Amino acid sequence: MQVKIQEDNFLHRNRYTIKGVIVGFLILIMLIPSAFIMNLVSERSERQQEVAKEVSSKWAGAQTLTGPLLVVPYSESVQDKDGKINVFEKFAYFLPEHLTINGKLQPEIRHRSIFNIAVYKSDITIQGDFAPLNADKLNIAKADFHADRAFICMGINDFRGIEEQLNIRWNDSSYTFNAGVPDDAVITNGVNTAINLNEEAIAKINRFTIQLRLRGSERLAFTPVGKTTEVHFSSPWANPKFDGSFLPLNIPEVTETGFDADWKIQHLNRNYPQSWKNEKYNIAASDFGITLLQPVDSYSKTMRSVKYAILFIALTFGLYFFVEILQKTAVHPVQYVLIGLALSIFYTLLLSISEYVRFNIAYAIATTATVLLITLYTKGLFNKWKIALLFGGLLAMLYSFIFILIQLQDGALLFGSIGLFILIAIIMYYSRKIDWYGKNAIPGKANVALS
Repeated sequence: MQVKIQEDNFLHRNRYTIKGVIVGFLILIMLIPSAFIMNLVSERSERQQEVAKEVSSKWAGAQTLTGPLLVVPYSESVQDKDGKINVFEKFAYFLPEHLTINGKLQPEIRHRSIFNIAVYKSDITIQGDFAPLNADKLNIAKADFHADRAFICMGINDFRGIEEQLNIRWNDSSYTFNAGVPDDAVITNGVNTAINLNEEAIAKINRFTIQLRLRGSERLAFTPVGKTTEVHFSSPWANPKFDGSFLPLNIPEVTETGFDADWKIQHLNRNYPQSWKNEKYNIAASDFGITLLQPVDSYSKTMRSVKYAILFIALTFGLYFFVEILQKTAVHPVQYVLIGLALSIFYTLLLSISEYVRFNIAYAIATTATVLLITLYTKGLFNKWKIALLFGGLLAMLYSFIFILIQLQDGALLFGSIGLFILIAIIMYYSRKIDWYGKNAIPGKANVALS
């Protein structure tokens, strides 16, 4: 009998410690549904990307315009070990002296299932000129330089985006482009047209103009092949991302009604010359352009909120633990699990609702539903509206705190650290008088439930 009383006294004195360990274990257990929810968010995000690829495959993918380039065949004689002379045909490449691209990008939203996919149409004018061709600079003899078989190449990623017959105005003549490129050392996907250059044309500046109507998805980019490349583009899309090797010359004007952006790139800003032969340059690495961002990426925000799930569950369980101690009302571990599941279901609500409405509205709906559920459940546990409403208010504050963290980018760490510091300070203040060691426990009265 004496041993039983001593055991009861030990359990009574250490009941808070034991319950704290149980609550901590339950917090770790609740990581399991959080992990499943993160996988679910990833699956939905991947599904959206699959739908975007499907739409792009039927409309046209991301487009990159390269050129035009002037390609001239030349003959190169090589003597083999037997003294025999072999003649090979190779290509010399010439880039424009000046290249100006002006265009307007018109976005469209295509709906597939519950997903919205951004595509675009664009009207583009490409103008510029080629300097007189200097074959001597490339160590090509005049007799080996076949300018009469020259051709113009222009790189276009996805031919499905070409809406109309594509022509080039070359000085006073007009030529029609054909699909494919005779030489893919520089441009792997594109169009070409033959240009017959006589001696007079070789020695003068040749001007060109190309009118192009092009469809695409997500991104439109350009390769700065001109000795001086200038690009001006505008669009009613209010959420552009300027990416690639070069940013706009000045801060782009981006408003709710769209954007205007200008680039100016010099040949010294890139790693390839204006003319060459027998070399391969990765000119695509110097491209730059515009990416159409979706106004609200609900999946990335939902994923960020799920990453705070362990913090949210720990704080909520901690609040319940302190209320349990202060009110001297036992909360069973199963009840903690039910509360944790309610907190986890918040994220599935947020994910599913945000696929139909704006993320902020979805967050408000999911928060309201979860706070009401847990508030009513708390009323049932402690049988006091004051505690239930206080708990509901604290939950609403926590959800608001997490919402602000989700919205912030660079300041999230600072704001979160300050918020957690204040929260820990409050917990330390209100827990300072709790008898953790049970020093004031009355022997023989160890009848408080551990559950």
